Formats: sequence, structure tokens, C-alpha cells
Amino acid sequence: MVDLSRRNFMQAKQVSTPPTIRLPWTVDEKVFTQGCSQCGDCIDACEENIIIKGDGGFPEINFSAGECTFCQQCVKACKEPLFSPVDAEPWQLTIEITGSCLAKSQVHCQVCQDSCEPEAINFTYLHGSVPQPEIALVDCTGCGACVAICPESAIKLSTGLLAAN
Repeated sequence: MVDLSRRNFMQAKQVSTPPTIRLPWTVDEKVFTQGCSQCGDCIDACEENIIIKGDGGFPEINFSAGECTFCQQCVKACKEPLFSPVDAEPWQLTIEITGSCLAKSQVHCQVCQDSCEPEAINFTYLHGSVPQPEIALVDCTGCGACVAICPESAIKLSTGLLAAN
């Protein structure tokens, strides 16, 4: 088994980095790293090309390359028992819109809203101000469509429960 925190320490990487985002429907990080053969079948199967080889050679999601359409091809391509049933929630991600958001700097921008198919990101008009982003957590699927499209890379998704900023 590869201990990724030890690997990061030995390479003098920042150890407090947020956990990587694994494939949708991954059961558990420990089970995943113990059972993944690092064969790359999931990477080849990804229709959106957002699965990359990460630290230790384990596949992870790269939302800066695009969104997850939940096509399930990565799950179908994997020969290991690493996934929960696909009728369950694919993952729980925390979404954060950081201070570098153009709207928070009083510049009119709503591209994240335009890219959000489930309409989880909306902009609230405030008197005398540029509309500000709000996230409807119940509608957010964690697909990541808003991440790559953001001109300031102000939207972050990470593992954990969804929480708006």
C-alpha cells in the first residue's frame, strides 16, 4: 500500500493539501488506494477526459479540464470492487467561491451560472452593486462544470459535504 501523506512529506510537498477528488461512486479513499491497480482503464474510458493520473499513480478528477457528466464509464471500465452502486450519490463535494471571483470584485461576470445545468448557481441583484453568486446546495450535483469555465479559477470543489460560500 502506498502512503500518500508519507510520499508528500518525503518530496517536501505541502502535507495539508485538501484530499484529492477520486472518481464518482468511489467507496472510500483507503479502500480505493488499497484496491486500485493503477491500470488506467478508467482514464481511457472517461468521455470527458477529466480523469488524470495523480500522486502515487492513482486516478483523480481534474475539474480544470472539464465537468463530470456521470456517464459511469469509469466505473464500468474498472475491474476492481472499488465503487458503491451507481444509483447512490456519486460523491459529496464542498463548493467554494473564493474572493478572486470577479463578481466579488464588483466586475459583472456570470459564466458559472451559465454553465450550471442544474441551475445551482444564481446571482442575486443587490442595490448599487454587481450581482453576487449564491449556490443552491440542494441543486448542486458537484459536476464541476463551473470550475473550468471560471476566468479567475475562483470556484473550488473538494471532498466533504457541500457548503456554499
